[in-house]
Amino acid sequence: MFGSRRSPRSLTTAPAVIGLLVTAAALQFGPATAPAHAATTHRILFDNAHAETAGNADWIISTSQPDPLGQDSTPSAETDWTGALSSWGVSLQKAGGYSLKTLPSGSSLSYGGSSATDLSDFDTLVLPEPNTLFTTAEKTAIMNFVKNGGGLFMISDHTGADRNNDGQDAVEILNDLMTNNSVDSTDPFGFSIDSLSIGSDYPSAISDSTDPVLHGSFGTVGKSLIASGTTATLKPADNSGVKGLLYRTGYSGNTGAFFLTSTFGSGRVAFWGDSSPIDDGTGQSGNTLYDGWNDTGATNAALALNATAWLAGSGTTGGGGGTGTCTAAQLLGNNGFESGATTWTTTSGAIGNDSGEAARTGSYKAWLNGYGAAHTDTLAQTVTIPAGCTSANLSFYLHVDTAETTTSTAYDTLKAQVVNSGGTVLSTLATYSNLNAANGYTRRGFSLAGYAGQTVTIKFTGTEGSTLQTSFVIDDTALNVS
Repeated sequence: MFGSRRSPRSLTTAPAVIGLLVTAAALQFGPATAPAHAATTHRILFDNAHAETAGNADWIISTSQPDPLGQDSTPSAETDWTGALSSWGVSLQKAGGYSLKTLPSGSSLSYGGSSATDLSDFDTLVLPEPNTLFTTAEKTAIMNFVKNGGGLFMISDHTGADRNNDGQDAVEILNDLMTNNSVDSTDPFGFSIDSLSIGSDYPSAISDSTDPVLHGSFGTVGKSLIASGTTATLKPADNSGVKGLLYRTGYSGNTGAFFLTSTFGSGRVAFWGDSSPIDDGTGQSGNTLYDGWNDTGATNAALALNATAWLAGSGTTGGGGGTGTCTAAQLLGNNGFESGATTWTTTSGAIGNDSGEAARTGSYKAWLNGYGAAHTDTLAQTVTIPAGCTSANLSFYLHVDTAETTTSTAYDTLKAQVVNSGGTVLSTLATYSNLNAANGYTRRGFSLAGYAGQTVTIKFTGTEGSTLQTSFVIDDTALNVS
């Protein structure tokens, strides 16, 4: 057999499955070029499903949701649409080339589904001071939307601004998104939001005449406004793409960043430390609002609009999280397992670099079973296959090592399957067993083109009998689309 087969693996190293599989909460993408959005229309989704109008907040572009054009199809002034963000929305509408929608209260964020507000139909998601935690599935949707080329605009407020009294404020909610998701919780954007309540300030822009957010088609940015807000701490060692653009007075470098940009996968990220700059002072009756949008000491409108254009891919050939077109890409994250037990959802101990079974390349591989006792191991990753792709080829290298001596009975098996978000097996691609034992790795390949436009889970399940070990060792996986 291949390498030096070790003695049966200890069951004490393999506790029960760590919450596997098949919710949308495991959606992953590899480092791929994003599908291109429509050439002339930037599609922006404003979130109103997370208590953005709680308390005195009114962070909506219009009371007509999801389509603000239902309130006024040709707005010319901020009061033609109702909401404290109406100036933002009306400005984009008047500029042309923007399609604006709102995710209404009571809805959920999704990516790769069929909803009219699914993130796959948009280029940019705006989170204007969310006041309820995102669900696990929503965090997965957001992170993969960005990773696959979408833009994310995160707007916070000061710590303690818990407008709906549920125990969570925007600082905690946005930090939770970045540190507690199933896609990448290792500081994916290269910054964390500070737990601060800064009373007032006019943060200044850095000197960079080439930056498209500070010097864009909507004007030049000089200052912004803090009216009870916070800042962020940059961590460029975690993400070299993070960049502070405006800083609290007396701060620079990695501390005190009030407005910043970053990248993640093929997507773009912007962060603003206060909701006051986007507040135009007008909105629904009964709210106490603050006109930061038109503050004469700042250039908040230009900052918001330039950033929106940049996030949506303005002036680039990329941008957009939509799945209507296809760009050649490899979609599986951590496809060679060299990042260890990340990206994949698996039983404990299945991914490692132990010497009992050799990796095909590198040091890490996924080693399922091999205990010589009744045991089940699983390995899964969920992907969205873009709707425009006509080719989607799954491949992996498999080595089977066994102590079984039979030449006719499959005592131990490995199933390679495609599963949907409800847990239903859509297809069993192949079943391998102790009868497939051989020296070295063998490449296995399958077409998944029939799942274009769908979110599916690639799942491996290894089942071992009560005696004599069989090891199923997987390495160098790939899901190539074009």
